Amino acid sequence: MSEKRDYYEVLGVARDADAAALKAAYRKLAMQYHPDRNPNDKDAEARFKEASEAYQVLSDGDSRARYDRFGHQASQMGGGFSDLGDVFSAFSDIFGDMFGGRGGGRGPQRGADLEAHLSITLLESATGVTKELKVRRHTPCATCSGSGAAAGTSPETCRQCEGRGQVMHSQGFLRIATTCPVCRGEGTIVRKPCPTCSGSGATIMEEKLQVAIPAGVEDGATLRLV
Repeated sequence: MSEKRDYYEVLGVARDADAAALKAAYRKLAMQYHPDRNPNDKDAEARFKEASEAYQVLSDGDSRARYDRFGHQASQMGGGFSDLGDVFSAFSDIFGDMFGGRGGGRGPQRGADLEAHLSITLLESATGVTKELKVRRHTPCATCSGSGAAAGTSPETCRQCEGRGQVMHSQGFLRIATTCPVCRGEGTIVRKPCPTCSGSGATIMEEKLQVAIPAGVEDGATLRLV
């Protein structure tokens, strides 16, 4: 996939395909190659981004007209996606329908891994032991249910980007998407923050975990809990 394929070929549609046909073709490919369905599959990820880039260009009347005239040269200085987050941000409406709300900057995202250190005795190492481990992690705020908005209010759709989380800038015949400076990519704005979480939508909670350490574990070993 080192050489760019024709966008119509990527989506598998005719050059006179209408908006509905483009969207249907893209949804089918997105479902097939979506990262959630193909974990750790680099080829699927590449095809997912390729299809998303093709749909980004062909679903916009102006960029499609430039592509029909100049081909890939019309967008070789811009466009495309740097990562999957860009894809989800650009087409959050489609992915919201397909995967229950997974978008770009909006909605629940997988958190970072937590790391904790635990010491055990030599005897416990030899026989195995179950230890209680305390970890601190971010959880959705119970007061605002994770919205970040105070009681009686709700986040408002950002007027600058109309909820997309991105704004488009024209540079000659190019259209470049950047993160919305008003909502910072969230797509929504909290006018009155929740007093409990200060508008972040999350609070820090301490949780106790029971960790089973197998017999024969060596010093410095790492155990992964999922």
